[in-house]
Amino acid sequence: MKNGISGIRLSRAVGVAVTTGAVLASGALYAAPAQAAAKAPSIVAKGGYVMNNANGKSLFTKAADTRRSTGSTTKIMTAKVVLAQKNLNLDSKVTIQKAYSDYIVSKNASSARLIVGDKVTVRQLLYGLMLPSGCDAAYALADKFGSGKTRSARVKSFIGKMNAEAKKLGLKNTHFDSFDGIGNGKNYSTPRDLTKLASSALKNSTFRSIVKTKKYTAKTVTKTGSTRTMSPWVNTNTLLSSYSGTIGVKTGSGPEAKYCLVFAATRNGRTVVGTVLASSSAAQREKDAKKLLSHGFGKI
Repeated sequence: MKNGISGIRLSRAVGVAVTTGAVLASGALYAAPAQAAAKAPSIVAKGGYVMNNANGKSLFTKAADTRRSTGSTTKIMTAKVVLAQKNLNLDSKVTIQKAYSDYIVSKNASSARLIVGDKVTVRQLLYGLMLPSGCDAAYALADKFGSGKTRSARVKSFIGKMNAEAKKLGLKNTHFDSFDGIGNGKNYSTPRDLTKLASSALKNSTFRSIVKTKKYTAKTVTKTGSTRTMSPWVNTNTLLSSYSGTIGVKTGSGPEAKYCLVFAATRNGRTVVGTVLASSSAAQREKDAKKLLSHGFGKI
């Protein structure tokens, strides 16, 4: 009997060992791709951050809280402040002033090619702001939605609203001293803060519609009352055409900022939002963003 019991125990032990071995083997085979997907990618950008938009969970960090110049990614906040205005009428018209044109010439800034004297709707200005990254459109919006008797006072007021919104969102490493990213030494943010800003901005349906648009043609009213069809504005965010599921958000560049990109994509009902700051070229920031998006989707 003892031999029989020992034999049964031995066979059970062998069975458990075989079963455990099979589970471990299958587990090892299953775990390998998950581990590969979880391995953090290498990016050229000096700063980067990615999060799961559903719960704010971090999926990638690289100098995520280091303050850097942000270039025209600043315009995400410009748009957000405009869209947060009470009783906003997107079809109200703004007359383009010579000051806006003079500004982009003096700063050698990116332009929506707005024409002095034309009446342009707020909606059109938002497209001009976010697609071709028009600093003239940014100036027009700041002038329209700031408070004060003079243009400089209104612009200062608008920038104040940008900073108030940053504080409200808990963006502790963000400060604006311009409406378009052409700062005066105190215009900065971080990959984490810009990602949080973009996530918040994307809750607005108008913002979502604008930043996912590849091309937009505005029809404006000239000072003589006729209609002018503007040259199409093309979105500077090339991810919209090169990465499936991309829904935005905004490019940025400059001597100090280098090449920046705040990005978002949705696949299978999951949305990943992220930022790269100070990449080496427009092409490289796109490559960096693609790596981070794919890495993010691999982790959620």
